[in-house]
Amino acid sequence: MHDSGLNKTISIVLADDHSLVRDGIRALLEEEPDLDVIGEVANGLEAIKMVDEKIPDILIIDIRMPELGGIETVERLNAASDLKTKCIILSMHDSEEYILKSVQAGASGYLLKDTGKTEFVKAIHMVHEGGKYFSGDISNVLVNNLFGSPKNQENHSHKERQNNPFDLTNKELQVLELVLAGFTNKEISEKLQNSKRTIETHRFNLMKKMKVKNLIDLSKTAAKYNLI
Repeated sequence: MHDSGLNKTISIVLADDHSLVRDGIRALLEEEPDLDVIGEVANGLEAIKMVDEKIPDILIIDIRMPELGGIETVERLNAASDLKTKCIILSMHDSEEYILKSVQAGASGYLLKDTGKTEFVKAIHMVHEGGKYFSGDISNVLVNNLFGSPKNQENHSHKERQNNPFDLTNKELQVLELVLAGFTNKEISEKLQNSKRTIETHRFNLMKKMKVKNLIDLSKTAAKYNLI
């Protein structure tokens, strides 16, 4: 059976307000002979304009940008019934709220920024072929939320918010538990299958959110609010 798309180059537009991030993604993708980055933009409004002009196969867009964020951009693009471009949202966060909003907006994929090259390229091909791709633990989040009981989800979310006054993400709570159990950043990265740098970022963020400066205060605050 002849497949005319086998040798087709996949055209891609990158949307991220950090030029270094765009440079890194472009370098990673252009090592692949069938991937072609045809444009870069720094915010959602520019992304909409470029998608209209160039009609790329894939838009890879950061979730947080000035002017217009990734989710809102994807939502606006999908409001056009004749949209031919598939959208993949790129984020530092695997929070359920962001993931579900992305799906509802019409994104075909959601990748974490520390995703490795192999998975990144695999996601692009899968989305281009009409599939969906959500990295790592994100798939479990989607399954639990899309096929679970709405009532249970609501009660769970409400309970979670009550016991989580610092608005910690699920991953930050996981990191918190492992930090307080005495694991190093390297050991945590191996357990959660994330890069050491990502774990360091989560650790920095949760200490900042909880307004603590050392492990003793972190432990006291976590115990006070029953976070572990």
